[in-house]
Order: sequence, then structure tokens, then C-alpha cells
Amino acid sequence: MPSSSKEQARTAYERNGFYLVQEPIFPDELLRRAVDGMEAIRRGEYDTGLPPQPSPWNPGDDPNTLCKIEQPQFASHAIRELLRYPALGEWAAALTGASMVQAWWVQLLVKPSTADPEKKTNIGWHQDRHYWGIWEDGSELFTAWIALSDVTEESGPMRFLRGSHKLGYRQQGDFYEQDLEAQREGLRLPESEAVEEVAAILPPGGVSFHDRLTFHGSGPNRSGSPRRSLAVHLRTQNSRPVEDKRAGLAQFIDDPELCPFIYGE
Repeated sequence: MPSSSKEQARTAYERNGFYLVQEPIFPDELLRRAVDGMEAIRRGEYDTGLPPQPSPWNPGDDPNTLCKIEQPQFASHAIRELLRYPALGEWAAALTGASMVQAWWVQLLVKPSTADPEKKTNIGWHQDRHYWGIWEDGSELFTAWIALSDVTEESGPMRFLRGSHKLGYRQQGDFYEQDLEAQREGLRLPESEAVEEVAAILPPGGVSFHDRLTFHGSGPNRSGSPRRSLAVHLRTQNSRPVEDKRAGLAQFIDDPELCPFIYGE
């Protein structure tokens, strides 16, 4: 990426709290193998010999509910390869100015296409920082959300509140809330802030990056096809677990095979 383009992208990321890379950054063949690996995990097949971490969704659960599987790279060689693909780390470093970027936690997400509101496939408005208390305040943490299917307006794309990261940690939001409209009204955002919703429309292999404090959520998938993605949670050299403990979401950071350094180191 030319230096001028990097500067423009970083400026936009810092201003908005997110950045959309709306062209594929991975080879088609690698994307295909990653999707195959994702589906194998959903069947309970682990080609590495390791299972994922304990998860809200497990093989055999209702396929018409939101599938969220923790640390899928433990179980799939193809997903590990996807995380290490150089373009991902290069984009992460370009947006943050980091000298080191590590993938410290990954989530496999499949949002099924369903018209049944009882299936609870929405993702409520939230700031990731709310769930990341293992990290010290001020740690530089962010997420790369990798589209593994075509993410259209109809497929329930992730939606960001532009500039909401500048409001600080609000101690509000709930990943599992289903009534997004009522929830947003209750966020108590400052009336002086005109916060715009932006949908992350992406092709397979496109990536959105967002700050730990950026509010985001997503509605139902009405596309007729499942929406597949990986949420790759990242840290830079400007991060540290509380009391430097290897616990909770930071318990694997000393294992570069499972939590790879995707830039630097």
C-alpha cells in the first residue's frame, strides 16, 4: 500500500473508529479452504487434533440460531493460515501505526438466514471493551472482522456508530440483546453527538477493522444464505493484561502457534 494511502486510511480509522477494506485481501483458494474448515468445525471435525475453546454454540446445536465458536484456529489449519496471511497484518499495522500486532482471540460467527425472531440471531449494540476486562485500561485493542461470505444489506451486516469511540467507555450495551432499536435509544449517547450508522458491506475476503470502543451490532439475515465471518481480536505492543496475568481471554498469548503475531515480532 502506498504511504499516502496508508496515511489516508489511518486518518479515516482514527476519525470514524472503523475502516472498511472493501476489496478481497485473501486469495480465493485460501478463502475456500477457510470456509471448509469452518464447516468442519461446525460438524465437530478438527484437522489439527485440537477442539476450539468452550463456546456458546456446539456441534449438534440448532443450525438456525447464531453460531459463535471460540478460538476456531485451534481446530483448523486453514483458519490458522488465514490469520497469518500477510495482508491482514499489514492492514492492521497501517491503520494503527503498530510495530507489532498479535491475534489474541478469534471467534467464528455464522448468522443463519431466518425469518423467525425467536431464533435470536441479532447482535446487540456493544463496545468490545465491555468484555475485555482482562486487559489494562488504555491497552491498544481492536478487531479485524473477516467476511467469508458476501455481506450485503440483506444479510444482516455489522453496523457501526461512526465516531462513537470518541465518547469513551460507556459501560453499556449487550452482545445478545435482540431489540436493537430500543437498545440504541437506551444507550444515552450525548445529544450533541450526531452518531451515524454505517453498514459494513463487504465481499468474501473483505475486512472491517474497528476500535475496542466503537459501538457496533447487527440485525437479522434475510438474504437466503448464511453470513459467515471470523472476528479476530488484535492487540499492539501498547497493551498488557491486568497484573500481566495469563488468564481468561489472555491465557494463550504466549503461544504464537495458537495466537500468532501477524505483524512484527
